This record gives sequence, C-alpha cells and structure tokens, in this order.
Amino acid sequence: MRPRISSMTFSEHILTWYRAHKRELPWRNTTDPYAVWLSEIILQQTRVIQGTPYYLKFLKAFPEIGDLAKASEEEVLKLWQGLGYYSRARNLHATARYISDELNGRFPETYEGLLSLKGVGPYTAAAIGSICFNLPRAVVDGNVYRVLSRYFDVDLPIDRPEGKRYFDNLAQEVMDAKQIALYNQGIMEFGALQCVPTNPDCNNCPLSASCGARLKKRVGELPVKQGKTAVRKRFFNYIMPVDQSFRTKLIRRSGSGIWQGLYEFPLLESKQVLNHQKLITEMAGEKDMDLLTKGELIQINEAPLIHKLSHQHLYTTFWICRLRELPGESVPIEKMGEFPVPVLISNFMETVKNSYF
Repeated sequence: MRPRISSMTFSEHILTWYRAHKRELPWRNTTDPYAVWLSEIILQQTRVIQGTPYYLKFLKAFPEIGDLAKASEEEVLKLWQGLGYYSRARNLHATARYISDELNGRFPETYEGLLSLKGVGPYTAAAIGSICFNLPRAVVDGNVYRVLSRYFDVDLPIDRPEGKRYFDNLAQEVMDAKQIALYNQGIMEFGALQCVPTNPDCNNCPLSASCGARLKKRVGELPVKQGKTAVRKRFFNYIMPVDQSFRTKLIRRSGSGIWQGLYEFPLLESKQVLNHQKLITEMAGEKDMDLLTKGELIQINEAPLIHKLSHQHLYTTFWICRLRELPGESVPIEKMGEFPVPVLISNFMETVKNSYF
C-alpha cells in the first residue's frame, strides 16, 4: 500500500526542483516534433553526454525530416556509428520516410498516432505528445520507475507486467496534467540528476521528508527487478584480407541479428578462442574462405577483445591475411573508413591503418 500523499505536492516539488536545476540541452528550447523525436530516439539507451553530439550532427546533416527521408540507409548508419543499438537508426530512417511520404511531413498529434510509428514505444510517444502537443500522458522510463518506486515505496518488479501496469497508472495519477511538458521533463531530470541509482543525496532532496523508501531505509533496494537476462558468449574471428594493391574486402551484414546493414571484414564465428592452426582448419570448411587459407595470417591481438552488448559478450580476435590478389569487389584501405561499421571494427581500422599500412 503506497503512502497517502497529495499528488499535487509531489508534482509541485518536481516542477520547483526542475526549474532550479534543469540542464540547458539543445532540444529543450523547441516544440518541433522532428527535433524532439530525434532527441528521444538518440537518447534511448544512450547517456545525454554521449548522445548530444550525435543529435547536433543529425540536425546539421538533416535539418528537416524530409532531408532525413531522402538520405540513404548507409548515410544514416554512418552518422549513427558508435551509438550502438543500430535498429534505432534503421527505425528512425523508416519513420522519416513514412512521415514524409504518407503523412505529408507532419507528425501525428495523438498518442495513438505517435505510438503507431516504427521505433516509437509508450515512453517516446508520451514524451513527444506531451512536449509538442500538450497531451496529458505521463512518461515512464528507468528514471521515472526509480523515482516513483522509492517515493511511494513500491516493490513490485518493474520488469513484470503487473509492475509495469501499476507504475503506468501511478504515473498518470501523480502527473501535473496542466503543465505536462514541464512535469514530464522534470521527473526524468530528477531521476537523472537527483534520485540517481546509487548513493543518491537524500539529505538534499526536496522529497526526502515524505519519501517512503527513505523513511523505511530501503532506498538502495528500489526499484525491484525480478530477473536478469542471461548473457551469451560468442567468439568472433575477423579476417581482414589485404592484397598487394592495398585493397581489402568489406561485407554488409544481412539478417535480423546485431549490426544489420553495417559492414565488416570476413567473419568466422567459432565455439571457442582459436589459435592460428585451428583458425586455418575451421576456415577450410567455410564457404568463401578457401582463399584466405592460402594467405599469410597475422594475429593482431593476442588476447580476445571483449565487446559487451546488452545480452551478449563478443570475444573477438582480429587477423590480417596478406594475399597477392583479392578477386571480386574490394575496397582501397584508405577508403574503408567511409563505410558504416560497428565501433568494434572502426577501432580496429584505426589501429591497423596507423600501425600496419
């Protein structure tokens, strides 16, 4: 049972704190749905300090949604490079095209209409709707879960349907519908700066006197998550072929797995870390890798690089394969950086360009 505390008192505290402490961020001075949508998509699973330069780059490259719609997928992915979760970029591009082609360049002005856009979930629809169209929809993201669960002392798991429904209803109940744009931004900012995940400064919190979790000394226990997703280990061997003309080969990833639409060097995925001889043995049985077994293989990193994604860790070894000729389509080494690639590949490219060529 949550404490009987006036919802207006809660929302007024949030608004007062926000006016005094809000950060000056480039998307906070506009109600243009294109700019707000762009910022929200970029900031999904990305910290503000990392996402801000990308937001500014995208607006410079594509000032209007029609400019983004006209771009190629490769241009969008290249600009997105380094942000991770590349499905966000593909959804961003698809939605830009849909709005430009089907909606005459205008964003839907209802919550349901916004929710129908590719890549836009309940949180993003509520954020755009409240900031741009004054729709009375409360946002619920990780920051909001944390603030509400602590203040109202709710230990329902936020990663289970019952908990999600409860917090959705609670968020709607305590919001300030008349100042919804400010309130939504305020509670997200409060969670990001004041009610932080670890060691929050409760002594200087305007809600401390009535915070349920603080009164019961369980701030560190909330919010509750019931289960963690198992992390999968994968073993990648990237082989960068290089011929005597200093050309290499890049292959575009297809399918629906990680890094769809990005480019990479020929890849052999194995069940464990491979040494030189085992790599040659496994390459011999793989389609399109026979040629690489005939070249001079040079191992670049002695121990695998561990690249951590949300639900999988990639143990990656890079190799250079020197060949006389590289048949088929190839890329000059000096131009390989023009292709959209995962940050793991981008970092390797910089290393080999500076050290090997």
